[in-house]
Amino acid sequence: MINTEKFITEAIDEIRRDAAGRSVVIALSGGVDSSVCAALAARAVGDRLHPIYVDTGLMRKGETDRIRELFGHLALTVVDAREEFLAALRGITDPEEKRKAIGERFIRVFEREAKKTGATVLLQGTIYPDRIESEGGIKSHHNVGGMPLECAFEGVIEPLRDLYKDEVRVLAGALGLPKEIQHRMPFPGPGLAVRVIGDVTAEKIEVVREANAIVEEELVETFAPWQCLAALVGLGTGVKGDVRLHGWIVSVRAVNSRDGMTADPLELPFEVLARIASRCTAEIPGVARVVYDVTPKPPATIEYE
Repeated sequence: MINTEKFITEAIDEIRRDAAGRSVVIALSGGVDSSVCAALAARAVGDRLHPIYVDTGLMRKGETDRIRELFGHLALTVVDAREEFLAALRGITDPEEKRKAIGERFIRVFEREAKKTGATVLLQGTIYPDRIESEGGIKSHHNVGGMPLECAFEGVIEPLRDLYKDEVRVLAGALGLPKEIQHRMPFPGPGLAVRVIGDVTAEKIEVVREANAIVEEELVETFAPWQCLAALVGLGTGVKGDVRLHGWIVSVRAVNSRDGMTADPLELPFEVLARIASRCTAEIPGVARVVYDVTPKPPATIEYE
């Protein structure tokens, strides 16, 4: 297990050295990885740190407001880029192309915001599984394989690049971050775009956002999964109010894992699954079916794209 005191000292030294007196922009999503990076960087460069949260329109329900509450003390800049990201995704159906489009859009937003502050260095919470999956061809993470080859930053600092998620959580505790942040479920950098199979539209994102909220409400507190989610996987027939419906199929996924490299599905009680199905079909217009995915990782990935 990681030696937290040694790592914190070395990471602060690394950030301070690589920043070399320059201002630093941090991509702060509110997840444990970027939050730990922000805490380290605040100690390393002080007021030369400029945290930026990008509202992509692909986030969980209520996410942007919650991030404002949690990180407002860091002089957080919130960028509304919802229209930009939807436009960048228009017509794209291939998962890798989605990730690359999102990765490029993130960098362009950060470049634009950095100019306003004079920052020339980008800090991000890349961890070891991100690198393994991107470099191994499993999938491109928006902050690794999905990043454009050319960007305006003079340097990119990734102090967590050799750590697994469980090690980052230990660091979060040692740095005194709130429990809510320390134990937050992983959420994909590309957001809900990779929980929509095929092309991404505002309508589909809203459906999957509501479905994710229902799944988290039903499972997180009672079953404490490592990760749970809902994905929009296609269209199917159903009946609502004696009327035939050609509506969305929502797939529910809930897994336990240690580091995200492997994962096993939770054995959920049938009545819980039935309640999720009932809520999704009743509360979300257009949802016709709900299924539960019991595939481990491998052979499946945790996310759908």
